Amino acid sequence: MQFKKENILIVDDDIHILELLQRHLQSWNFHSFKAVSVKEAVQILRDTKIDLLITDLKMPEIDGTELIKFVSEHYPALPKLVITGYPSVQDSLAAIKSGVVDYLTKPFTKEELNNAIEKSLGSTNNSSNKPVSANAIDQKNGNAYGDIIGNSEKINEVIQIIERVKDNKATIFIKGESGTGKELVARAIHYQGKFSRAPFIAVNCGGIPENLLESELFGYTKGAFTGADKSRDGFFQAADGGTIFLDEIGNASKAVQTRLLRVLQEKEVVKVGAQKADKIEVRIIAATNSDLKEMIKKDTFREDLYYRLTVVEIEVAPLRERKEDIPLLVDKFLFKYGIEYKDRFIKISPEVSEILQRYDWPGNIRELENVIQRAVIMCDRHIDVENLPDSLKYNIDFPEGELLPLKEIEKRYIQKVLNATDNNKTKAADILGIDRKTIRQKLSD
Repeated sequence: MQFKKENILIVDDDIHILELLQRHLQSWNFHSFKAVSVKEAVQILRDTKIDLLITDLKMPEIDGTELIKFVSEHYPALPKLVITGYPSVQDSLAAIKSGVVDYLTKPFTKEELNNAIEKSLGSTNNSSNKPVSANAIDQKNGNAYGDIIGNSEKINEVIQIIERVKDNKATIFIKGESGTGKELVARAIHYQGKFSRAPFIAVNCGGIPENLLESELFGYTKGAFTGADKSRDGFFQAADGGTIFLDEIGNASKAVQTRLLRVLQEKEVVKVGAQKADKIEVRIIAATNSDLKEMIKKDTFREDLYYRLTVVEIEVAPLRERKEDIPLLVDKFLFKYGIEYKDRFIKISPEVSEILQRYDWPGNIRELENVIQRAVIMCDRHIDVENLPDSLKYNIDFPEGELLPLKEIEKRYIQKVLNATDNNKTKAADILGIDRKTIRQKLSD
């Protein structure tokens, strides 16, 4: 029998079973990937396009049923085949049957495996592991955009531009607040385009001292300055043929801006202390959270460089403007840190979901990730309100400039907690650290 070369992921903590399955799959012309744990399996799912999952159920740390549930939720088009040596797991199979195409009981014959694989792959017309939405959690499988997570209109607009520019070397300018994921966009442009095998060099212009940035970017010759005991290439030479990402370009000095303009105009680099220019072929992606137009007015940023950098502009919206993406981001961080710190899948309470959705996230995705990471560390098996930082628990929105008596602020906050707990006074009292009677008293005052 001849198959197309589908990718099949096999998960079992028994290495002998894995090797047996792999030999069978290779004889049928499949590509196979092996994992001895759920944690390892999910990492492969994140990084590889998989066409069929074959998994055992009984495994240490995280059970195989959890993997099935995770895949069913996030990759519903991915067919799943269960193998098990425990007849007693039939109840478990019944519970997850809706997400499993077929199952085999050990020991099984090669022909039985053959038939089960044919059935599983045929059940979905060889659908691959696409996430729930075009850009949902763990997108390295279902689409081309890695960690750019979201299905909001603003994220889809970003992805549409990436599609247009990823296969050419037009200069690209990414603007957005700190923590919105500008570097993720730059990486997606590079790694999902036809130049992905060439170098990608990321440089934080704000993280390198001003007196060193010029030589770090463009290189220097021996004797160019004190301590330059030999010639050295810079980041631009290292990125030759590929992409250089200049983050926080607004921090570049006028001298650096002048050299950068020459790279864009002449496609050549002159090392510090050199007379001769070196030809270079590199795509430049720049980013900043600064207002470069305002800097131009103040004569701290070159206007001609600005127009050279902004051939294509991409604006990454702050999280407060795409709150519909928060649940997908939360899912990703829950999984990431749940596996890392707890070796299990971590859930959040509806009250926490409500708080996360209402908060404005001035630190954007970076702040959200930090909050989830901390909450996972502080929780047991699921995240509740007490695991959140005070900045979220006690966040109350008031009209700008409104000054209120302390009693009124207290009353509004109590009402906010009640709303978040669906008017469950017992839960609200636990969160507030007071009893139900005190809640009634303070609201009636």
